[in-house]
Amino acid sequence: MKIHPTAIIDPTAELDSSVEVGAHAIIGANVQIGADCIVDSHVRIYADAVIGKNNRFYSLSIINGEPQDLSFTPGSRRFMIIGDNNIFRELTNMHGSAKQDHATRIGDGNYFMGSTHVGHDSVVGNKNIVTQGAILAGHVTLGNNAFVSGLVAVHQFCRIGDYAMVSGCSKIVKDCPPFATTDGNPASVIGLNVVGLRRGGFTPEQRAAIKQAYKIIYHSGHNMGKGVAALKESGPHTPETAQIVKFFEESDRGVEDHR
Repeated sequence: MKIHPTAIIDPTAELDSSVEVGAHAIIGANVQIGADCIVDSHVRIYADAVIGKNNRFYSLSIINGEPQDLSFTPGSRRFMIIGDNNIFRELTNMHGSAKQDHATRIGDGNYFMGSTHVGHDSVVGNKNIVTQGAILAGHVTLGNNAFVSGLVAVHQFCRIGDYAMVSGCSKIVKDCPPFATTDGNPASVIGLNVVGLRRGGFTPEQRAAIKQAYKIIYHSGHNMGKGVAALKESGPHTPETAQIVKFFEESDRGVEDHR
């Protein structure tokens, strides 16, 4: 292992032999770090974090920090599980779970730009981009292949769907539906995430079906609940339109309305 002599690593931590650790990094008790990870200088990885392969932690990242939750007893154990191939840029701040029977979870292939935050008990899927200064409060669910722009603030317990785009400086207090772009303060859905869908390899027919689904929900003259019911009854559904129905039906906080 390439470990700088000033790094502090708890003797109970388990690091693959290929892991690199920079100057003044601190790795706590029972931490597990998989192959080919790079931990830069001054990174702090707190106890009980489980980290997969090929992750890069840039300087001053904080991993599995104490949750900012008044019900959490300082010094209690908390947990974080991180998959493979993630990038955590400078000053990223990832908090562990507030409850010992849960974990904050981050999947594979995500890119967290500088000064981003993921709150306690959040669940992040795969291949998301979270841009400079964006913050996800506790218990947020971020799907797959989503793009969260700079300085976005996401309220606790909100969900952001697959292939969603959240525009810069938006204030998110309800769920952001999949395949759509949400923007503003207060936020609203402004259309499809056309660029994200094209980059994701969605065919013109798939994009047309998604567009028609949102037309039924938002522009059929019904309220949102009746629009979702009308969409559900309009079948047969593509996998994408079935996912849209499921997302709306499972929403607890409600879904952002259309502008």
